[in-house]
Amino acid sequence: MVETSPLKLLSVTFTILLVSAAESRLTTDFYAKSCPRFHDIVRDTITNKQITSPTTAAAALRLFFHDCFPNGCDASLLISSTAFNSAERDSPINLSLPGDGFDVVVRAKTALELTCPNTVSCSDILAVAVRDLVVTVGGPYYDVFLGRRDSRVSRSNLVADLLPLPSMPIPKLIDLFGSRGFTIQEMVALSGAHTIGFSHCSEFAGRVARNDSGYNPRFADGLRKACSNYKKDPTISVFNDVMTPNKFDNMYFQNIPKGIGLLESDHGLGSDPRTRPFVELYARDQERFFKDFARAMQKLSLYGVKTGRRGEIRRRCDAIN
Repeated sequence: MVETSPLKLLSVTFTILLVSAAESRLTTDFYAKSCPRFHDIVRDTITNKQITSPTTAAAALRLFFHDCFPNGCDASLLISSTAFNSAERDSPINLSLPGDGFDVVVRAKTALELTCPNTVSCSDILAVAVRDLVVTVGGPYYDVFLGRRDSRVSRSNLVADLLPLPSMPIPKLIDLFGSRGFTIQEMVALSGAHTIGFSHCSEFAGRVARNDSGYNPRFADGLRKACSNYKKDPTISVFNDVMTPNKFDNMYFQNIPKGIGLLESDHGLGSDPRTRPFVELYARDQERFFKDFARAMQKLSLYGVKTGRRGEIRRRCDAIN
């Protein structure tokens, strides 16, 4: 049995309540009158950016998660630090976020300000850009509800211990996701985002050097060679999915049982009895993974949103008005 009935019922109930509450404030056609070309402008921007920088989809997806998961989807992560405030993006866990994720939002915001000034929030841009980028690299489409406002607060100390780490044991990850209303299955589905993107060698080289038994021996040898100089060059990285690194598919889940998962958390998903059934499910059924990933992403995009006077529409995504 993959999931107990009470937990599944609780998850469905929570999701219905969350979406219903969000739909009372947000709508899929929020900019239909105020900025009719909103979707076209975002789509054109992300397409051009992804063509010139193929890592953009993974970068934006990671940026979206790091913005939403700690304190809600409010674009607080996009704000730059000042002499008087250390912002979220300068928290240690966010320092490695790729610049392409920030850049694609800034480009879209610039284009939208020329067409619809002071109308579209940065948090809405990020949510739609990520959805469109996921689709561009082969992933599932899902509706994005719009009408978010941007946060007026961004402090690096507000994200401490609120984001999952690749070295976290599965029980702690389950607790962390559960504290935000996400089930174990939703956690595993969201982990499938690792089917694109890369990780720095510093995040896994120690386990490879210790000959961790979870790694396929040939894969471990390849990682040692790829990361042999990472202490001198901390930017050296490896694709999360070495088989189809630029395609959003279910290969990430197929890799885990074969010992070619990259991070400690990847191996944990395949060995913990609470998460392994979902890894096996998604490894054999890509359509089910896409369906569950889309639903979990939509749920994440509604987490902690700000509307009305609780936020603002920033003129620039990197600065409070």
